[in-house]
Parts: sequence; structure tokens; C-alpha cells
Amino acid sequence: MYNKVDTNLNFVDREKQVREFWKDNDIFKKSMEQRKQGETYTFYDGPPTANGKPHIGHVETRTIKDMIPRFQAMKGKYVPRKAGWDTHGLPVELGVEKMLGLNGKEQIEEYGIEPFIKKCKESVWEYKGMWEDFSDIVGFWADMENPYITYDNNFIESEWWALKQIWEKGLLYKGFKIVPYCPRCGTPLSSQEVAQGYKTVKERSAVVRFKVVGEDAYFLAWTTTPWTLPSNVALCVNPEDTYCKVKAADGYTYYMAEALLDKVLGRLGTPAEKGKDGEPDTPEVKAYEVLETYKGSELERKEYEPLYACAKEVADRQHKKGFFVTCDTYVTMSDGTGIVHIAPAFGEDDANVGRKYDLPFVQFVDGKGELTKETPYAGIFVKKADPEVLKDLEAQGKLFDAPKFEHEYPHCWRCDTPLIYYARESWFIKMTAVKDDMIRNNNTVNWIPESIGKGRFGDWLENIQDWGISRNRYWGTPLNIWECEGCGHQESIGSRAELAEKSGDPKAAEVELHRPYIDEVTFTCPDCGKTMKRVPEVIDCWFDSGAMPFAQHHYPFENQDLFAQQFPAKFISEGVDQTRGWFYSLMAESTLLFNKAPFENVIVMGHVQDENGQKMSKSKGNAVDPFEALSAYGADAIRWYFYTSSAPWIPKRFNGKLVQEGQRKFMGTLWNTYAFFVLYANIDNFDASKYTLDYEKLSVMDKWLLSKLNTVIKEVDNNLSNYRIPEAARALDDFVDDMSNWYVRRSRERFWAKGMEQDKINAYMTLYTALVTICKCAAPMIPFMTEDIYQNLVRSVDQTAPESIHLCDFPVANEVYIDAELEKNMDEVLKIVVMGRACRNSANIKNRQPIGNMFVKAPSALPEFFVEIIEDELNVKKVTFTDDVSAYTSYTFKPQLRTVGPKYGKFLGQIQKALAALDGNAAMAELKANGVLALPSVDESVKLAEEDLLITMTQMEGYVTEGDNTVTVVLDTNLTPELIEEGFVREIISKIQTMRKEAGFEVMDQITIYHKSDEKVSGIFDRYGDTIKSDVLGVNVVADAAGAFADEPEVYSKEWNINGEHVLLGVKKGGN
Repeated sequence: MYNKVDTNLNFVDREKQVREFWKDNDIFKKSMEQRKQGETYTFYDGPPTANGKPHIGHVETRTIKDMIPRFQAMKGKYVPRKAGWDTHGLPVELGVEKMLGLNGKEQIEEYGIEPFIKKCKESVWEYKGMWEDFSDIVGFWADMENPYITYDNNFIESEWWALKQIWEKGLLYKGFKIVPYCPRCGTPLSSQEVAQGYKTVKERSAVVRFKVVGEDAYFLAWTTTPWTLPSNVALCVNPEDTYCKVKAADGYTYYMAEALLDKVLGRLGTPAEKGKDGEPDTPEVKAYEVLETYKGSELERKEYEPLYACAKEVADRQHKKGFFVTCDTYVTMSDGTGIVHIAPAFGEDDANVGRKYDLPFVQFVDGKGELTKETPYAGIFVKKADPEVLKDLEAQGKLFDAPKFEHEYPHCWRCDTPLIYYARESWFIKMTAVKDDMIRNNNTVNWIPESIGKGRFGDWLENIQDWGISRNRYWGTPLNIWECEGCGHQESIGSRAELAEKSGDPKAAEVELHRPYIDEVTFTCPDCGKTMKRVPEVIDCWFDSGAMPFAQHHYPFENQDLFAQQFPAKFISEGVDQTRGWFYSLMAESTLLFNKAPFENVIVMGHVQDENGQKMSKSKGNAVDPFEALSAYGADAIRWYFYTSSAPWIPKRFNGKLVQEGQRKFMGTLWNTYAFFVLYANIDNFDASKYTLDYEKLSVMDKWLLSKLNTVIKEVDNNLSNYRIPEAARALDDFVDDMSNWYVRRSRERFWAKGMEQDKINAYMTLYTALVTICKCAAPMIPFMTEDIYQNLVRSVDQTAPESIHLCDFPVANEVYIDAELEKNMDEVLKIVVMGRACRNSANIKNRQPIGNMFVKAPSALPEFFVEIIEDELNVKKVTFTDDVSAYTSYTFKPQLRTVGPKYGKFLGQIQKALAALDGNAAMAELKANGVLALPSVDESVKLAEEDLLITMTQMEGYVTEGDNTVTVVLDTNLTPELIEEGFVREIISKIQTMRKEAGFEVMDQITIYHKSDEKVSGIFDRYGDTIKSDVLGVNVVADAAGAFADEPEVYSKEWNINGEHVLLGVKKGGN
């Protein structure tokens, strides 16, 4: 029979046993094998980096990534889900630098690229075991024995094929471009990487005086980056805006934008003041006087004296003219002076102006982010040079102001260094050329939520920039471009075979595709005969992860059919931060190579925060260790929390108490219902495999539960098929609550009945069917507990059943069992019962105290069967449905000031009086009939809707009411002596049942009852002894006025206060 069920809710040890069962029996492999003939439903796993530890956010993403594939597999689909490892990139290099005590590229090259690369390859597996354990504990099923690894030669070769395709389309190019650049890492960043590292900073800007040539006047120009001023070669104004030449109160003559005069110069003026004690009055000093007005375009090419001699020297060497005013519409009037300084090496707008006017190219910052020897600030990091530049300009009388300002500034997401916008020679993929294709392909994707796909991601695509693909580093996929050192001819190599053919060395096909090994392979230039060498760059590691759909299969060199079968993915899921990371690189490469979206459905996950809504971090001390959380609560409980706490894309506040609350409410209820079934099935030796469910013989309660069960099958199936996760979880939660707190509670006595009558078989089979089926529905979400229940309920009695619940098909609803009218009636019963309980609570009458009458006003009366349920559930002798409860209730009305005030303010006082004088029931009837309450006594225009009214239900003395817009319940709280006595009997039964549990008796143990009590209670035992014995499995009732039974060791005794009467009760196993 069934194994006895422990009712404690600590599931961690049980989950460990389930994991061992899965592992020992290869359940995951079997789940893949048995579905191989099914429709393919591919899931792509975004690769984690194995040199970083998992955090609590990974639990959330793993729960979603595991659940949807499990569900689709149970639906009969073949769901390939290959694990992967992201192994390249700067984070790995930085970790190795730290381990080796190195700092920067110079020291790496001194140490040696080859040993450094070997250390990188070793280090990426630092936490591999931890990740595998973590995935195992969470219950994340994926093929981890054959993962794709981005540093693998086959993976890289597929990337080379892709890059060559892009090269041959003319979309891979080399150029000088202003790129976001990290001086610490020595490499440019892609736009999606920049988006990950913005911080709010407070800095000083500079408003600088630039001397106009041939005039005693100055241009006032503004910059937020004082360190770029030594590289200044021009100023820029907006050609459409108005500029003024003004005489300022500080004695200088300035050119600047009219719109900003007061904002910039206003502080120079002083108001007139009355003289004190006979002193003369002080006249007003105006901040400035306008001398002339110009259109911005009229200032074009007006010259000024160079701010720094070093910039003039470079301009002269380049034979280019600089140091004049240029025009461009990007200049705004929102900040500064309306004149900006131009340094073409340090900003995209500046570079555009530089190209337009053929300005000198001056770049006084090196690759380490330090100013060069040509400047007075040699060797100083740019951000640290700001105060030095300001100090020098102040000393030379060239600094007008240095106001502080707060703004968002990009920092390197890897090392936290401020980025600089810097002219670099880099390799780019021309994404702007495929913008329309990207947008069209994105529009085919089902984004969950849609607002991310159309908004955040869609907006990103609308403003797409060329992808800066190259990195001036070491550990990464080598860029597959060879360049002639003589004539500059370039070629892209698309495979190892091609490399061997070009070089004339078959061994070149076996070389490791990493620096420095690949750098040693050269070949002869077909144009000039000189040597072609590989360019030194490696590529952005986001290209690696975006290549996984094809590179994981070593496509196109092998597995072409397999790739075609598994592309595009039906489903992916990652955090919202991947919008400009993995989601983008997948879409970009798929569009460039195949011109289609690489995934059909994507669930975007919100971040996991601490319980106060703060971002988790080690430095704040608020980070939750995922292993500690999993060992404290178990995987199923945390999975359930993430499914139910909010929609996937909304940030989650991780809170252990909420995890436990969800575990108790859903998992605990399901587990206790399962334990209830096993307890009584074992007592009765009931083997469900030996019976069938005969629908025609079932009671109404059984048919109701089966109807709800089949309705919930459809709901869960439909919701999970459409990626509505909280909705699916809510449907499961509601059903389990109905099954336990309504069906089982209403049917308990059927399980306690003697013998094995048909009604008892029906109750067992209905509950068994519901338990097994709802576990199959919940299996994708809580895979451990459902497996545990399945093994005991199904496999223990039927070895021919599927070996695991995860090898079962997802349930299919039996439409014949769905009875919408029955469900509607029972919903009405539950609603009335809830109101009835609220009435009891208001009157402070326990449920064990019988009540004579209850009246219900509802749209329609319920059939007698349902009325009897209400009577039994609420312990009411008679429930009467009636069309009129006005004899017991009325209503009072007051105006809702928030809405009535704006509409009828002048009548407010009259409205209050009129409402107070109304017949409550008549007014309520009018409101329901017409939708408004008219008050013609105030004014014909006054018509109040329900939202304009504060409505309170009032009640007659001796009656308690509860209601809403459709149902009103009236409870008669007048208790007769007979009712009070019956309530006493129920209290005694409740106390004896409690003592049975406390004494540790088994469910079916018969007992002897002892009591020492006064005349009143003794009389109740005399009159109702048989009733009491029947309810508590009593054999005898013994009255003992002395209470000697309390001293007998086999008697468990306890004193009680029952409705004001002191009673000593005792219980003993068996008869006298």
C-alpha cells in the first residue's frame, strides 16, 4: 500500500531524495528520448560565465527556464535544451590579472600572452561545479554533459564563418570613430555595454573666455569635460538661434546666446540700495548691456585665439585651419551659454563638426586615459586633470565660471572606471544598414511583456548604432581578418580549412583559435606578395553569446539538418538587463545571417531586490546567498514564490517570510490533502488501482470537484501555453484550496464511514483522481513535491505507470465532466458561506453554536442540495431565500465629497440633508434599478451614481447582515435555550477531539470518556451522551464527581472552561 506521509512541511530532505531518484534513473535523458518523435520546441539557454558565482536572481531565471520546457515536454514536444558556458571576455581577464597581481596591458604583455591565455582558460571553470550543483538543486533540467563552450575551436570556427558572411556583404569595416572607451581595460565598449554602466555623478563644468581675434571681446563657451579643452580646435553655435554681443558688469565684452544671458550673466548685476545714516544711495548695476544682435549663422568662421598653444602646433603641422566658430543644430539653449567647444577626438557631435569643416584632429589623451606630454598635464588621468585645467584657466583669467552639475555618466560595467568618448581605430558591423530588417524581425517576436519589445528594445533598434565589434585585448575570439603589411590588402578567413589552404600549411587547420597561436599563422598577399598577418583585435564576447544558435552545432560545417530543426528557438528568457545584451546580439546576428528573428517567444525577467526594494550587493550586506535560501526553504517553495509574487518582468522583493507563506498556503495545503488521503486509504486498505471512477454513481460534491478539476486543467494549459505564469499558478492555488478546504472538509465523514460502500469508493476515487491530476498540472512548476506524491500514489500501486511524473503527458480536460451550472451554484454557496461567517464574527457567535434562521436575498434561489450545504456549513437550522430582506436591513447614504463636490458644490448641504431623510431600502432599490439616485427635492439636475455615494448597510436588533450589490445575508442571532444547549454539546465534542490528538491516539482508536462536572454539564452528558460518543468514537461515558480518573496513568485529562462552566474531562484508549 501507500507509504505513510510525514506531515511536516520541511521539504528540503525530500527534494534531495527526488534529485537522487532522477539521477539514478536518468529521468531527464528518458524525458528527452521518449519525445524525440514529437514536434520540436527549442529552448536556448543564455550562457552564464563559469568564473562568476550564481546569485538569487539566477534562481528566478532558472525556474522560468526550467518550467516552460518541462510543460512543453509533458505536452508531447521534443524540447532540446543544451546548457552553455560563456568563457571569453574582459571579466575573465580582470580576474586573472587580479590573481596574478598584474595591472593593465603592459604588465600582461611582460608576463606573456601565452601563459596569460592559459590562466584565462583555467579560470573560467572556477565555479563550474558550483553552477552544476546550483542547477541540480533548483531542478533546472538541461544537457550539461554536452554543453556548448564559447572558447571551443568548433564554436569559434562557426563564428568565423558568420563574420566572413558579414564581411562579404560589405558590413564589416574598419574606421576611426568616436567610441566609448575604457582606459583601465584598454578597449572600446559597444553601445549595449555602455547602457549597463550609467551612474549619477557631480562634477564641475567650465564656462571659458575665448578671445575674439581683432576685438576686445570674448566668446563664452561651455563644456562639461574640462580635460578636453587642451584639444580644442573650434567653437560651435546653433545657426538658427539668436546671439548677442554684450557689455557685462565684470568689464568684459562677451558673445553668447540671447536666451541664456540672464541665466549666465544675471549674477553680475546688483540692485539699487537706499543709503543708510546719510550715506548716498547705491544705484542699480545692470548685469549686462546688449550691444549687437546676430543670427548664429552670422558668427560662422569668426576667429578666436587658441586656448592652448599645443593645439595650435598640431593644427599647423597638419596644415589645417582651426580656431573659428562653426555651426550645427545639435547646440541647444537648455544649458551652458549656447556656444560649445569642439574637440573632434572626444565626441560624436564634435567629430561630425570636425569632418564638416575639415578641422585639425588633436588627441591629447593616450590609451590609458592620461593626458599626453604635449600638454601641461602629462600623465594625469582625464578626470583628475579637470581641477588642474580649471586652476590654470583661472590663473590666466580665462575661466568665467566653473559651476557644479549632476548628470548621468557612463562607467565601465566591468571595472567601474569612467568611460571617455575617444577616437579609436576599431572594427564595426554596419548595423545601420540592416535597421529596417531588425525592426521587421523584432515585430515577429512575442515579447512578454510587449512593452519591452515595442518600447525598450524597439526604441533601441530605432536608434541603432553600428556595432563596435573589436576589442584590443587577449582572451577572446580572434577577429578573422588578415592584413597585408605592405599594401594593406585585407581578407576574412571563414574556416580552418581555408586558413590551411591560404597558408600552405595543413597544420594551420589544427592550430588553437586563440592568441598568440593564431597570430603566428601568416600567408602571402595575392596583390603585392608581402606577408599578411592577422589584425591584433579579438571580438566582443557578446558576439559569442549571440552566435550560440548556430555555433553550438558547429554550423555550417556539420549538423545542418539539426540546426534547421532547432532554429529559431520557440522560447528564451533572461533578465531585463539583457535587452541590450544577449537579446540584441541574438537578433543582430540572426538578422545579418538569416534575416529572421532567432526566437519566437521571450519572457523578460525583472531584477530580484532585497525585501525593502533595494538592489542587492555584497557591499550593502543585503545579498541573499542562493544556496542558503535553497537549503532553508527548498527549491519548490522558492520556485512557487517567483511564479506567484508578481508578473515575471516586475522586480521581486525577495522575502523569506513570503516564501514560507506561499509554501504553507499552496504546497502545505496540497501536501496535507495528500497525507489525509494516504492516512485513510491505508486504514481501509484502499488501492486506487483496483477501482475505476464511475461518473454516473458520483455525488454532487464529487461531480463538482471533477468539474473544477477539468476546468483548471484547461486554465493551466491555456495560461502556460501563452506564457501567463502567475495566472496558471493562481488557478492551481485556487483549486487546491477548494479541494482541501471545501471538498475534503465537506466529505470527511464519507471517509470515516464503516465498510467500503459505493459512496466511500466514490469519495476515495474522486480525491485520488484530483490529487494525481493536479500534481501532473503542477509538475512543471513544483517538480520535486509532485514527483514525491506521484511515486507514492501511483507508482507504489501500479508499476506499469510511467516511471516519473515528468514522463507523463500533461492532463487533457474531459469536457463531459465540466458542469458550468454546478460550478456557478457552488461558487454562490461559497460566497453565501463567507458572508454568513462574517455575520457570525460580527455577532461574536462561534460556528459550533447552532443558529435558528438565516435569510438570503440573491438573484435566484439555489436548489435544495446547495441550501443544505449552507445550513450544515454555517450550523444554521434553516436557510430561506427571499426577495425582500427590508424588514431586517436598511441603508444609509452620505455624499462622496470627492466626486459630489466638483459636480454639485452649491447644493452640497441640501444633498446631505436629503440623503439623510431617505427611506434606505427604497433608495437602494431605485439606485439598482436606474443606476442613479435622483434628488428632485434639491434640484432636478442632481442625480447621484453609486460612485457618488457612501452606502452603509444597517440592521435590526437581533439580526446581523452582510451583503454586496447582488447578495444580502441576514443572520438571526436570537438564541433559544435549545440552541444554546446544542451549542454546548458541540463544544464538548470539540474539546474531546482536541484531547484525542493531544493524547496521540490513532484516528480509528475507540475511547472511554470521563467527566467531572456540575449538574448542568452532567445533564447534557446524560441527554446527549450517544451523540457525543458517536462523533468521537466513544465507547463509554463515565461520570466521576470526585475526578479520581485524573490520577490514572492511562487517562489523559484536562480542565476546560466551556461557555463559563468549569469541566474536568478525561480520555482513555479502549473501553473500561
